[in-house]
Amino acid sequence: MSENKTDDVSEQILNAVKKNSKGISATDMAAEVPDLPSAELVGAINKLLQQGYLDIYKQDGALIYKIKNQLSKQVVKGADNEEKVVYNLIEEAANKGIWIREIRNQSNLTNPQLTKILKNLESKKLIKAVKCVNASKKKVYMLYNLEPDRSISGGAWYQDQDFESEFVDILNRQCLRFLHQRADKIKNNPRGPIVGRTQSYATAIEVQKYITDLGISKVKLEVEDVVTILNTLIYDGKAESTVYPDGSRVYRAIESLIPPPGLVQVPCGICPLIHKCSSTGLITPQDCKYMNEWLEQ
Repeated sequence: MSENKTDDVSEQILNAVKKNSKGISATDMAAEVPDLPSAELVGAINKLLQQGYLDIYKQDGALIYKIKNQLSKQVVKGADNEEKVVYNLIEEAANKGIWIREIRNQSNLTNPQLTKILKNLESKKLIKAVKCVNASKKKVYMLYNLEPDRSISGGAWYQDQDFESEFVDILNRQCLRFLHQRADKIKNNPRGPIVGRTQSYATAIEVQKYITDLGISKVKLEVEDVVTILNTLIYDGKAESTVYPDGSRVYRAIESLIPPPGLVQVPCGICPLIHKCSSTGLITPQDCKYMNEWLEQ
């Protein structure tokens, strides 16, 4: 095949792939260039793969081709097709990662093949294995430069899979302290008790700024982290919240009339996986090591 004809075929293939953002099979690609013999089509596809213009995936047992983004083009340069398939599956999983069993099922690779490819990608610092906070024996794979999703790492409340109960207690006390300081400042408000009560409320953003300025957290706390702590104060009967007409939620300290029940002191109150926890499935109270540790206190 002449160089001009090769370039023309390559352009037709790339145009066909670009028109199908979800990918295109070799059969559909052949329909886009019906005059091209099968052997020449395969050769042209392989050349585009080697040049890093195409990504290759396996979907329902069939090979699917997509346009490669520039980052992928750089990091898998020189990789063989099996390695590209594995890398692309991990890339698609983003910061939630993908379990080795899912990679094996989707790639149709044998255990020895997959293990070798994963070790190779890890040695190149293209991917990393991350332990799930909800299952210590389960590892998921994601791109090396990604921060794991909160459902994987546990968020601010976990360090190396260990629940930071002391850190949570400190944050709990400091958030309550801020709400009390806000309430104390408006006592005997000259504009009346109703105005004073309204001004005693604080937003989660204000509490977050206070905690950040204190410098007591080694990790960056998001607003949702602070909301989680504020909600535990509500469950403990130490704070209440309301919603302003503009839709913003605010919080204020209140005097607790009775000691908080044991129920609100369990780890579930600040667990980022509480909505995934049930009596059956991967995350259950029966298998929760944090619940067991709390019960043994």
